[in-house]
Amino acid sequence: MGSPPVVDLPFVDEQVATALSTGLEAVESRLREAVVSEDAFITEASQHLMPGGKRFRATLVLLAAQFGAADAPGVVPGAVVVELTHLATLYHDDVMDGALVRRGTPSVNARWSNTLAILVGDYLFARASRVLADLGEEAIQIQSETFSRLVRGQIKETIGPADGDDPIEHYLQVLADKTGSLIATSGQFGAMLSGAPADVVNRITRACEAIGVAWQLSDDILDIASSSVESGKTPGTDLKEGIRTLPVLHVLASTDPGDDKLRDLLSGDLTDDGLHAEALALLRANPAMDRARAELQSWADRAQADISGLPDIPAKAAFEALCGYVVSRTG
Repeated sequence: MGSPPVVDLPFVDEQVATALSTGLEAVESRLREAVVSEDAFITEASQHLMPGGKRFRATLVLLAAQFGAADAPGVVPGAVVVELTHLATLYHDDVMDGALVRRGTPSVNARWSNTLAILVGDYLFARASRVLADLGEEAIQIQSETFSRLVRGQIKETIGPADGDDPIEHYLQVLADKTGSLIATSGQFGAMLSGAPADVVNRITRACEAIGVAWQLSDDILDIASSSVESGKTPGTDLKEGIRTLPVLHVLASTDPGDDKLRDLLSGDLTDDGLHAEALALLRANPAMDRARAELQSWADRAQADISGLPDIPAKAAFEALCGYVVSRTG
């Protein structure tokens, strides 16, 4: 397979795009090499989902590395670590969700079995650890904490909020752990492994976590607000699967009598196409969507506040544009 394109986002100038493209070629090569096994099946299963990935996390590693020595020897391996970690979580997520398709191809669990998907996911985590071992004790400690947060987020999502917990705060913490943590580590690895100053590393780490949460919130909004032509998938997929994203949680928390019908629909089974369409139409017109957009904007603003203190180089402008894009993609 050839190298993937630079992430298809309008946030890089020509100079930065060239640097990212060169870096991603190296990442792609190292990524595939990292999972090669003497057992041909393990190699095949490990590389099964590699095509089609946008390498967003690897791109953030390379972009953050622009604030130090971008060609430092640990940068590309750091990008490989975060991509392998992300890939492993997809294998496990597909088992938990019973997903049949991932990146336009049958998921590993659908092609082979749940057991093999779990084991190959574990293998990918192990291979990420092997690459990580050469990056030093601090990188190992960061990855350990990141992995803990990934698992914690999945556990919290699975069991739901405890009695007395605010479901919305619980949901945002799940997003920070499940999505934000690895995106934060992507920025942290890039800046740290390139030798950027400590203040820059800290700012990029915080900004990337906020971008990660904002990105997931924008996905929540797009799932409801976009058409199938715009998003490339069936609108309201989360609704039909009973996944309570932020707009749904706002409706369920509402005490407005005008929301009674929608609350009843959202509390029930929406696998029926008619009920699903009715709930989707009502949710699109509900003030909960504006509340979700405001939450998205607040996370983008949080990221922007840290980015504003970064050195004034093209990579800073790229991060600033990314913050704007995460918001604007929801329309």
